[in-house]
Amino acid sequence: MKDLKVVFMGTPVFSVPILEMLIENTNVIGVVTQPDKEVGRKKILTFSPVKEVALEHNIKVLQPIKLRNEYQDIIDLNPDIIITCAYGQILPFELLDYPKYKTINVHASLLPKYRGGAPIERAIMNGDKKTGITIMRTDKGMDSGDIIKEEGIDIEENDDIDSLSFTLSTLGADLLLKVLPSIVDNTCVYEKQNEEDVTFAYVIKREDEKIDLSGDAKNIYNKVRALKRVGAYITSKDGDIKIFKASYNTEHNGEVGLVSNIYKDGFGIYCGSGEIIINELQVPGKKKMSCKDYLNGIDKEKLLNEKFM
Repeated sequence: MKDLKVVFMGTPVFSVPILEMLIENTNVIGVVTQPDKEVGRKKILTFSPVKEVALEHNIKVLQPIKLRNEYQDIIDLNPDIIITCAYGQILPFELLDYPKYKTINVHASLLPKYRGGAPIERAIMNGDKKTGITIMRTDKGMDSGDIIKEEGIDIEENDDIDSLSFTLSTLGADLLLKVLPSIVDNTCVYEKQNEEDVTFAYVIKREDEKIDLSGDAKNIYNKVRALKRVGAYITSKDGDIKIFKASYNTEHNGEVGLVSNIYKDGFGIYCGSGEIIINELQVPGKKKMSCKDYLNGIDKEKLLNEKFM
């Protein structure tokens, strides 16, 4: 497949293994990714992970601000196929229908479940036991195109957004490599999605990050591990506290929001059912830290009387 001219469209680190596989096995003639972003308090202009890889291999990079108005440069590359993975913008029909072998997408769920931009986060938050990768033909809808191939994996109890993303992105690269030849020689089978089974995985918003302490401890644990990169949060008298790592038990019950126990590497908070144990956090005005370090710098007796919301 080294003569297959590919334009790859992707942005986050999740997309990198797919791009690297394509560079090794095809002729990647262009990479399309989101515009550079200012990151951190110092607003350092930062390339996307996909752009970093493309530049390392001297591949042409395009970064349209609004793809629907700026796609002619991609067409001018005359690709045989466009492959997308977590790009971040909707492709206009004129672009996705242009290549000889059309446009193919690598999606991190078993479609038609979890169409949308946050399928991995939603699967973890919802306590799903299984997820997977779908290779599909892209159409004008949101992840609504015909399925070419799917492969499922189990979601482990200790998986978080980082570990599950890594597993799925690796699986996505392997599965795409397997099906690409059948796409090119037109032997693959395209299967319509069952619209009755469709669910959506909308992009995470600020309100999704708030922890409801009146809920079940395991559900809260699921939210924390799903939102590890941004931090789910609870509210204290001093402001919002972001939680990046936690554990839980179902044995302790008490007043919702009240600190229940001080542990060696964390502290517990009573939930509607059970206890969520905070292991890594960020308090207002401080950097992210282990809960053990946090406890070493405060009056633990005062913490035992504190209540969170």
